[in-house]
Amino acid sequence: MEKKRHDLDRRYMRMAKIWAENSYCQRRKVGALIVKDNMIISDGYNGTPSGFENVCEDEEGLTKPYVLHAEANAITKIARSSNNSDGATLYVTASPCIECAKLIVQAGIKRVVYAEKYRLTDGIDLLERAGIETIFLDDTRE
Repeated sequence: MEKKRHDLDRRYMRMAKIWAENSYCQRRKVGALIVKDNMIISDGYNGTPSGFENVCEDEEGLTKPYVLHAEANAITKIARSSNNSDGATLYVTASPCIECAKLIVQAGIKRVVYAEKYRLTDGIDLLERAGIETIFLDDTRE
């Protein structure tokens, strides 16, 4: 059962990486999938809010303050649907920041699988404090 779960985690992460390609951001492209009962119930990638121009960075190459993270896009997409994320797994190509970690806790997500470690660990620390299972899926070792 453990191997099957690991194989599924790797497959969903590959899909999240492909989904990240939809991002218009230049500095970093991040993708996220929310999976519940082995079904993808939401997806997201980092980018500007609906109706804004698809430009994530300013003239100096810094990310604009209103750019949404992939996790936030996936979670808010669920909020606009008839679905919910209670007990779901979030697959995200980069470890969540503290702001996204708060949303993850409030969304009832119980498991977070991420592929890239960010320099700040406060998001992962908060998820672990909340009892959410966090898994670093290091594809470079497989």
